[in-house]
Amino acid sequence: MTVVDRAHVVTVDAAGTEHEVGHVVVEGGRIAAVGPGSAPAAAREAAGRYVDAGGCLLTPGLVNTHHHLYQWATRGWAVDDPLFGWLTTLYPVWARLDEDLVSVAATAALVRLAATGCTMTADHHYVFPRDGGDVLGATIDAARRVGLRFHANRGSMDLGRSSGGLPPDTVVEDLDRILAASHDAIDRWHDPAPDAMTRVGLAPCSPFSVTGDLMRESAGLARADGVLLHTHLAETADEDAFCAERYGCRPLEYAESLGWAGPDVWYAHGVHLTDDEVTRIGRDGTGVAHCPTSNARLGAGIAPVPALLGADARVGLGVDGAASNESGDLWEELHHAALFARARGGPRALTVRAALRLATVGGAEVLGRAADTGSIEVGKLADLALWRLDGLPHAGVADPVAGLVLGSRPPLELLTVGGEVVVDGGVVTTVDEAALARAAERVHRTLTS
Repeated sequence: MTVVDRAHVVTVDAAGTEHEVGHVVVEGGRIAAVGPGSAPAAAREAAGRYVDAGGCLLTPGLVNTHHHLYQWATRGWAVDDPLFGWLTTLYPVWARLDEDLVSVAATAALVRLAATGCTMTADHHYVFPRDGGDVLGATIDAARRVGLRFHANRGSMDLGRSSGGLPPDTVVEDLDRILAASHDAIDRWHDPAPDAMTRVGLAPCSPFSVTGDLMRESAGLARADGVLLHTHLAETADEDAFCAERYGCRPLEYAESLGWAGPDVWYAHGVHLTDDEVTRIGRDGTGVAHCPTSNARLGAGIAPVPALLGADARVGLGVDGAASNESGDLWEELHHAALFARARGGPRALTVRAALRLATVGGAEVLGRAADTGSIEVGKLADLALWRLDGLPHAGVADPVAGLVLGSRPPLELLTVGGEVVVDGGVVTTVDEAALARAAERVHRTLTS
C-alpha cells in the first residue's frame, strides 16, 4: 500500500473535485481511496510507502496522444523549414534507422516524457527500413524498460515520390507487406485488458504518403481486430493544396470518404479545419491530438481547440516527434496549449483546468482508456504525478493549478504507473540517464555522419 498524504489533490473527475489538503491511498496498482484531509491513521500505519506531500500538487499522470520516438536521434535538423521541406530533408536520414538506433532514441524520448509527468504515451512509427530489424518491437521494449503505458501504432507509407507522394521510394513499403506486418503486430503485442501496459493501433502516415487502398484496408483490419486507428490530418496549408490537387477535396473529406471517422479514430494536429469540419469531428466522436509546440516550430498554425471542445470532440495533447519539438517535454504542451489558445481567442478561451483536463483525462479519452485512467478516482489505475510547488518559482502562487499550467515546470517529486514508481525525487529510477545520454550521442553521430 502507498499513501500520498496532505497534497492539494486535483482529481480531474467529471465534477472537477479538488481537495486543498487531501490524500490518496493506492493498493494493488489502483486507487483505493481519495478524499479530503489527512489519510486515516490505519492507512498511514499500514502503508509500505508513506509520502508526506505537503507543499505538493497531485494530479493524474499526463497522457501523450501523439509522438514519433525514433526522432530523438535527429533533433536540430531543418530548423527553419515548413513541414514538407523538413520531411524531405529528414526522410533520407530516417532511411538509415535500425533496431539499435530506434531502441536508444525511443528510450531517451520516453525517459524525457516520464521526467515531465507522462504516465501513458502513444507512438506513431512509420519508417521501416528493409534491413532495419524489428524497429517497432524496439519501441515496445523501450517502453517496458522505462515503465510507461504504451500505445504502439504501427505506421506505414506506400505512396512514394514516383507515384506522386512526398516520401522517397526507399522508405515506403508495398500494401501486402504492410497489412501482414500490421496483423502480426496486433497478434504479438496488443493487450485489450483494462490495465494493459501495451496496446497496438494501425496508423497509415498521412494523405501525402499513403494510398486510399492502404487507408481502407487498414481500417478494415483494425476494426476486425478491435484496435484503434490513427493518422496525421489537416496539419498544414501544403497538405490542403496536395489533397485538392490529387483528390479534389479537403483532407478531412478525403479521410471520411475512406471510413476514417468515429470513436475508434484520432487525428494528429487538426490545425486547418473549417467550422463545419469541427462540427463533423465532434458529431462523429473522432479524436484529435493537439501538438502546439510542433505546430509552432514548423509554422503550421494552431489547432482550433476551444471550437473542437465546444463541438464535444475528444481532444488530447501530443508532444510529436523530437525532430519537430526538440524539448520532448509533455508538460510544455500543457503550458503552450493554454497560452496559444488565449493568444488566439482571449483569456477565457482555455481555462487552466480545461488545459489540465486535455493533458490527462482528455488524452485518456482519445486513447480509449478513460474508464481506467486519466483521473484520480477510486478504482482507477494509480497513474499519478506529484509536483512540488513549495520552491521559490511557485511559492505564494494563489492557485496551485495555475502554478502548474502557467508557471514554470515544477519539480516532479513522484510519478507512478499502476502504483509502480518511475520517477522519485525528480529522478527517473528505471534507466541510467547518464549512460543513456552517451548512447543517444552515439546514435546521433551514426545517423548523421
